[in-house]
Parts: sequence; C-alpha cells; structure tokens
Amino acid sequence: MTVIGDLVGSRRSVDRAAAHARFEQAIEAINTTYAPPVPLRITVGDEFQGIFAGLGDAITATLRLRMALLPDVDVRQGIGWGRVLVLAEDPRVEDGPGWWAARAAIEMAEGYERKAALRAVRTAYVAADDEPGPDQALVNAALMSRDQIVSGLSERSMSVLDGLMRGKRQQDIADDLGISPSAVSQRVRAEGIGVVLTADELLRHL
Repeated sequence: MTVIGDLVGSRRSVDRAAAHARFEQAIEAINTTYAPPVPLRITVGDEFQGIFAGLGDAITATLRLRMALLPDVDVRQGIGWGRVLVLAEDPRVEDGPGWWAARAAIEMAEGYERKAALRAVRTAYVAADDEPGPDQALVNAALMSRDQIVSGLSERSMSVLDGLMRGKRQQDIADDLGISPSAVSQRVRAEGIGVVLTADELLRHL
C-alpha cells in the first residue's frame, strides 16, 4: 500500500530546523511501529513516501503521523492501492499503478483544500483502475470524517486523543494536562475523540 505525503505550512514555521527534526522523528517512529516493507523516507523538500503491508496499516499510520506533527505543522497524505514495479535496485527505483494511485490521491487531498467545506480533510485514497481494492468511496468517507474531527480539536483535546492512541489511561492523561479525569471523559464524548478512536480500530483491519 503506497503512501505519498507532504507537510502543510512548514515554510511558515518560525523554526524550520526544529520542524524538520520533529518530522524526521515522526517518520522514524512510524517505521519502528509498523515496520513497512519499504520504510517511509523523506524525499525532495518536505515530501515523503513509503509502502505499507496493507491498507489498514497505511490508514492508522497516516493518523499517527499527523498527530505527531500537529498543531505546529500539518501533513497531507495520499494512499494508493495497486502494484509496484521495481525498475532498479541500486539505487532503488520504483514505478507502477500503486505509485500513480498514491500521486492521484495526494492531488485529490490538495483539491479538497480549495473547497471551503472540505478544507479540513488531509488524507485521500485511490485504487488503481485495473486493480480494484476496498471501495474507494467508503474509505474516503471514513478518512474525511476522521480528518474533520481531528482538524477541529483544540491543542489540549489533541493531547487527549494522542494519549489515548498511545494506550495511556484517562487518569494519567488528566494528570499530565492538569485537569480532572471527568474533564478528559467529557472531551472524549463531546468532541468526537471516541469516534476517531473507534473508527481507527475498525479501519486498521482493512
């Protein structure tokens, strides 16, 4: 499962070097957690790419990469379904429908930003025409809903979501943030955090 992504707003960052270091750390953490067949790697400028074992891994990894960079820097990502052709090994050169689909997907995500109603969406999925995968409309509907909720979270609520995705207890998250456990629970219920977590669990099995 191919993924192409790039940073959004990194050039406006006050400290570009710090933003890039954080980007590298986030990429390394994803590679360690998911062990993708072709690890994520930073290519030209702020773009990155890699290949995951399955769609579920790609979907859950894109959320975690985004959460690792927010709120200072956002990330736009395209997920492609299709064959990958290895044209050369040293240096490695790849091509094929999987990469074309990922490129089409990130262009789709860029297109969302030009529509006011979809401006919060950061992830898109495209399946190659000759290699139908999971339904494109259904997957994109889930990605849109997930991204809309995440984009609307406050910095503190993002910390709650990030902590829960890491398996932390609500009590520990409350202690870290200096708020009550009931305040954490209220954010999970009222701000859609519980929906993001449940959707993440369902989507990881694709």
